[in-house]
Amino acid sequence: MWRESLSSYARQFMGRMSKPEVDYILGVAPAIAIEQKVNTSNPRSTVGTSTEIYEYLKLLYARIGRTFSPVSGVEVKRHSVDDVVDFIYSIPDDERVMLFAPLEVTKERPLKAQLEILKQEGFMRVSIAGTILKIEDFLPVCSEQEAYTEPMLLVDRIVVKHGDDDQLARVGESVETAFFEGRGACIVERATEEGEAAGGKRYHFSNRFEADGISFEKPNPNFFSFNNPYGACPRCQGYGNIIGIDEDIVVPNKQLSVYEDAVVCWKGEKMSEWKTYLVKQSPKLNFPIHTPYCDLTDKERDLLWNGDGKSWEGINGFFRWIESQSYKIQYRVMLARYRGKTVCPDCKGSRLRKDAQYVKVCGKSIGELADMPVKELAQFLKDMELTDYEMKLTERIRKELHNRVGYLLEVGLGYLTLGQTSSSLSGGEAQRIKLASYLVKGWWVLCISSTSLRLACTRATPTSLSLC
Repeated sequence: MWRESLSSYARQFMGRMSKPEVDYILGVAPAIAIEQKVNTSNPRSTVGTSTEIYEYLKLLYARIGRTFSPVSGVEVKRHSVDDVVDFIYSIPDDERVMLFAPLEVTKERPLKAQLEILKQEGFMRVSIAGTILKIEDFLPVCSEQEAYTEPMLLVDRIVVKHGDDDQLARVGESVETAFFEGRGACIVERATEEGEAAGGKRYHFSNRFEADGISFEKPNPNFFSFNNPYGACPRCQGYGNIIGIDEDIVVPNKQLSVYEDAVVCWKGEKMSEWKTYLVKQSPKLNFPIHTPYCDLTDKERDLLWNGDGKSWEGINGFFRWIESQSYKIQYRVMLARYRGKTVCPDCKGSRLRKDAQYVKVCGKSIGELADMPVKELAQFLKDMELTDYEMKLTERIRKELHNRVGYLLEVGLGYLTLGQTSSSLSGGEAQRIKLASYLVKGWWVLCISSTSLRLACTRATPTSLSLC
């Protein structure tokens, strides 16, 4: 059996062996050989990809991930006609509702030309700056050079009547028309009298998957893949690092404070002017110059590196100034001295495009899960609160995630993170990751070392594997 597992090239050097005198063998699972060479030089390989846990996380986020706007924090939804109709009929009986379609005015589509077409199509009224006007009355005074505020087409006026099937059908057609004329957007406004809004309260709906004026991408597995050009950060190409100013070279001793010359590039008569300026402005900037660099908060560290956008430009601003002086050889030498691999400022090391972090499951983005230790990730997966529909939709995915994360814990790798690169692992860690991935498939394991050969005679378990 062992001979048959060898390649045809290796078998040619062995003597001819007669076939065993048996018809067939039952109950023998395939064996896996774990070689001594375990580390990989592939910079794209991570703990998450080598264990396939990240692949299942991508499926989880593509299935039930919810997109949230970075501006207002509201959940981004693609509304349907039924959503708008249900909202209108959630309003009490006899209340007036106006249905609008926002008009997009461009040089190619001036407002006057649009209104002339809409009048021919049978529409009667338009809203300009919150005032309802007849199109035929407004057209003679409409100027193509003037920028009108909030031009909207009045599609329908509705007095809500629950149980009226004829009105329900009409409202559905009106909402569909509003979405068409508004290019995917419509507005519902509650009113008390004809032409007068009730407190100006408007409700915006869109079938374009957008919010706060931002268009978002619908999540899919490639959207969360840093090995795919579609999901990778465009700046670092999915590597998480770029060639830039190396933080460890600029601040080699992180136990020092800024006042104690933690930023070594600010030494010397001319360069120390940046440190002197920061020390003088520290009360105004609310920056602790006497706090060790390692104890600075993320906000304070961001202020030190990127500035406040006004009077202080930060360390990055300092190096931009150095780069502007690169026609002088001493400044070119200085730039080369502090260059190295640094965390990508766009994706913050997550390797993904920025808008992939807007998609969350139970309040966490996929980048946050990749930065969690496996032990904390297992607890998060256990405590996830999902709806019955989401539970059913992700049943198989969650089972695979629990199994794979559980085996990593059993082989003692609960301290690793999914985002850690495979090249940074020790030999023992890399071997245990391979063993954990084989355990998921329930294989028997044949462990080969340079000095001995061992065969696990029972179904592989973390306990038996720890002896190999």
